[in-house]
Amino acid sequence: MQLVDIGANLTHESFRHDFDTVLQRALTHGVIQMVVTGASHSGSDHALELARRHPGVLYATAGVHPHHAVDYSDLTDAHLRELAHMPEVRAVGETGLDYNRNYSPRDVQLDVFERQLQIAADVGKPLFLHQRDAHHDFLALLKRYRDKVPAAVVHCFTDTREALRDYLALDCHIGITGWICDERRGTHLREFVREIPANRLLIETDAPYLLPRTVRPQPSHRRNEPMYLKHICEEIARDRGESAEDTAANSTAAARAFFRL
Repeated sequence: MQLVDIGANLTHESFRHDFDTVLQRALTHGVIQMVVTGASHSGSDHALELARRHPGVLYATAGVHPHHAVDYSDLTDAHLRELAHMPEVRAVGETGLDYNRNYSPRDVQLDVFERQLQIAADVGKPLFLHQRDAHHDFLALLKRYRDKVPAAVVHCFTDTREALRDYLALDCHIGITGWICDERRGTHLREFVREIPANRLLIETDAPYLLPRTVRPQPSHRRNEPMYLKHICEEIARDRGESAEDTAANSTAAARAFFRL
């Protein structure tokens, strides 16, 4: 079984002390390639640095998460454009809207999201997208740019069946994480994950966040890492009524096509 983790926050400080061991564990568990999420100006630089240190295994995205939209400037925009041209950077993002926590004002989020949509359109790279409690505004803005970019993935999808169908209608890919393993808030995903076409289903850990609650034994540190992607794949396969091998093969093929790995 070969897997691709399309969203891992490997720049997070929790990985600094054992980064190489984390990568080795991932490879041992069949996770042969990982896309490191860039979510800020400096974080995107770090993601690129990691990808350059591990060619063929790690790749990067470059973007500014809506939480950090207040820090976005013309300098940031120009820097992201430079990064987006780098061969190791395979998508623009993490970008989008987050009305759940509103760490940045909504009008600022909307402006920064559109600026990054324009970068993806200008550079011709896919989009790595984030949306929380902002479906209406997010969809409206995405619709204006969807035909200008080669592909888009709604990363860490946790929304409703209706939202899923809206994104599929725009020919978006859908990223599923260990959220589906959470009996408190992820059971709805188990009901309709089978509706995602095999060639548009991507799987991810979003490490170090969202450790699957069904992993046994639970690690004492509670840190998620790419090695657990195999567990997530098996859970998704069960809910889709297919073998884990099929889910792995299809999602890996889809990821490689999406990110041109």
